[in-house]
Amino acid sequence: MSWSWQRRWRGGIEAVIFDMAGTLLDFGSCAPAGVFVEVFAADGVEISLAEARGPMGAEKRAHVRELLFAPAIAARFTARHGRPPTEADVDRLYAAFVPAQLACLSRYGELVPGALETCRALRARGVKLAANTGYSRDMLEVCLAEARRQGLELDDAVAASDVPRARPWPAMCLLNAARLAVADVAACVKVDDTVPGIEEGLAAGMWTVAVAVSGNEVGLPLEEWRALPAAEQARRRARAVDRLARAGAHLVVDSVAELLPALREIEARLARGERP
Repeated sequence: MSWSWQRRWRGGIEAVIFDMAGTLLDFGSCAPAGVFVEVFAADGVEISLAEARGPMGAEKRAHVRELLFAPAIAARFTARHGRPPTEADVDRLYAAFVPAQLACLSRYGELVPGALETCRALRARGVKLAANTGYSRDMLEVCLAEARRQGLELDDAVAASDVPRARPWPAMCLLNAARLAVADVAACVKVDDTVPGIEEGLAAGMWTVAVAVSGNEVGLPLEEWRALPAAEQARRRARAVDRLARAGAHLVVDSVAELLPALREIEARLARGERP
């Protein structure tokens, strides 16, 4: 005789775990992208903003490494320095990145429109609010201070430097879930604007909602996004939605301002016995 048994969480959502830049604050995820361009330029290696955004969502030292060893950028580095890049160069560039990033974070600390209202609505329903990020702990603390200044207090926050392996591995999400004491990872929703962030949530066994317009995939400050013609907005939105959906996001919205209807859909799927 043989049998099988499968547990399914059929309760509601207990926690929402947000990314920081491009999701909760810093519309367009502008703070990290510009600093990567500046740090590489100071070392004599030109990289484009699009190249700088490529690994976005990853822990920042890993981000530097992925950029430096990308074939086209490595070739520029070799032409400039007369040798290929090494791990010592990763360390050196990351050491330059940290103070430059810390110096500018407050300038990009405004909450994404609708973020505060969404979080207040979730709090009123008893949902716990958390965040994790590719930033280091000292960078995260600046972001948390900016969020508090605007009235947003989170129940938990995890930095990439707090875990052995950050995105796309699940450690940050799982640490959030453990500290929030949720009943099941299927009761958690990860909200993120990057492919590694969506992969992180999926690896943790959570529901995932991607934000397409406010984050890295479109990569424009709010004023520039609003100034685009409607047809260009539609083109850029469609490209972002396609990339994030292909990464496995269960749902894709423009920004956290549109999150509540997505969460209602997830709760309906949970009630039907579906799992992430």
